[in-house]
Order: sequence, then C-alpha cells, then structure tokens
Amino acid sequence: MAKSLNKVQLIGNLTRDPEMRYTPQGTAVCTFGIATNRSWTTDSGEKKEEADFHNIVAWNKLAEICAQLLKKGRKVYVEGRLSTRSWQGQDGTQKQRTEIVINDMIILDKRSDEPVDVDIPEPIVESQPISENVAEKSPKKGKKVEEKKVEEPEDEDIPF
Repeated sequence: MAKSLNKVQLIGNLTRDPEMRYTPQGTAVCTFGIATNRSWTTDSGEKKEEADFHNIVAWNKLAEICAQLLKKGRKVYVEGRLSTRSWQGQDGTQKQRTEIVINDMIILDKRSDEPVDVDIPEPIVESQPISENVAEKSPKKGKKVEEKKVEEPEDEDIPF
C-alpha cells in the first residue's frame, strides 16, 4: 500500500476564545477558530488580500492548555491533521464539518498585560552524583579551586 500524508501547519490569530467541553467519558476537548491571511499583487499591480478561517480541535492535556492560555486575537502556530465529520442535524439535514485536529500548539506573541496561572507539572529530574575529579568551573572570588590529580594506570592494569 502506498504511503499517505495528512499534515496541517498553520500560523494565525484566534478568531474567538477557546471553548472547553468534556465528553461523557471525561475526555477534555477544546475548540477554537484561527484566521490565516495571504496577500498578493495581481498582474495589473493591484494588491489583494484574502483571509481563510479554520476550525481547530484539541484533545486531552493539549485541550486544557489551550483553554488556559489562548484568548481571541493571540497569534499561534498549530500542527495537526485534517478531519471531516458528518452527522444528521436536528432538522434532518446532513451536516458536514472539516476541522484541524491538532497535536501541537505554540504561542507566538507575548501578552504581558494579563497574568496567566498555568498548572503544568514540572519534570522530575533525578540528581546524578558528581565526579570527585571534576573541579569547579566558575570559582567564587577568593575561593581556592582544588584540583585532584588523576592517577595514571600502571602497565599491569592494561588488559592487553
């Protein structure tokens, strides 16, 4: 079977605040919109601009992060895949929607006007023993750096 690729990368601005919901099983899902624009010059020299609007869906922990950090107007990079779903509306008509289901999001602008309290767990870092033969890299003024001499192996210690 031939390989295929379904990958979307967008940089744009949020068109609305994220909307957070949970499935009946308790899975977090966040939806929001992104606008992208492009500009070009026609053959006659006229400048044109066009905007496209995209529906974005994030799941699980990424959904919670998007809901906490994103607001209307923020510039973001999103990466994911295209997904089209169909359903029957309450009025009996067939509905269809194409969305971008994201697996990565990067905020590209800085908004220092409003503080954000984000609950992202710190990574666990295990301490590793420091070798006794390592001298301090940047000694403080007036502090003597102690260097330990490394013993050379003797001829009997070499296995060949």
